[in-house]
Amino acid sequence: MARAAARVFGDRLDTAREYHRMLATTGSERGFIGPREVPRLWSRHILNCAVAGEAIESGARVTDVGSGAGLPGIPLAIARPDLKIVLLEPLLKRSNFLHDVVRELSLDNVTVARGRAEEKNIRRALPAADVVTSRAVAPLGKLTRWSLPLAKRGGAMVAMKGTSVAEELERDAREIAAAGGTDAEILTVGEDVLAEPTTLIRIVRGTDRVH
Repeated sequence: MARAAARVFGDRLDTAREYHRMLATTGSERGFIGPREVPRLWSRHILNCAVAGEAIESGARVTDVGSGAGLPGIPLAIARPDLKIVLLEPLLKRSNFLHDVVRELSLDNVTVARGRAEEKNIRRALPAADVVTSRAVAPLGKLTRWSLPLAKRGGAMVAMKGTSVAEELERDAREIAAAGGTDAEILTVGEDVLAEPTTLIRIVRGTDRVH
């Protein structure tokens, strides 16, 4: 993992290590990370989130929906300081933890917003994103309804999903289309650094039918 982490994070590896420490201690103690996950934080959480940056263009404005303990938003922010990232999290304890992480890691490219993606006041308050990210938040159809309104016209949601994402895409195709989603594409990233690459689905906001 050390070699992979060095490749992904480069000269910001120490920052990634500090985030790992915060997840393994405070994050685990507060129940944001299960105790069984601590030994595999690098492979299953930090690195596999960071490589999602392969699907995000330079300088993009990103909103991370249901950020939780900061996944995938924090690893993306560390690996890609060119991105401007909003961590959107509804729960107070988790949003407080995110504020602590952002402050302690001096992540100037990250802000934290408390709220839910489906709330109209949140949609009005947040700047339209180029990319809306998420990880293990909801079934694909519902996730599309929540995510696309936060993206600009022509922007996209980029969601981390499991290997069954093609089945989700087929099952929820009508719901995705009704939400204005188009040009769905399943991507695999991190193949050159991870034993188990990350699966993403990218869906473009193609119309104004989202509501």
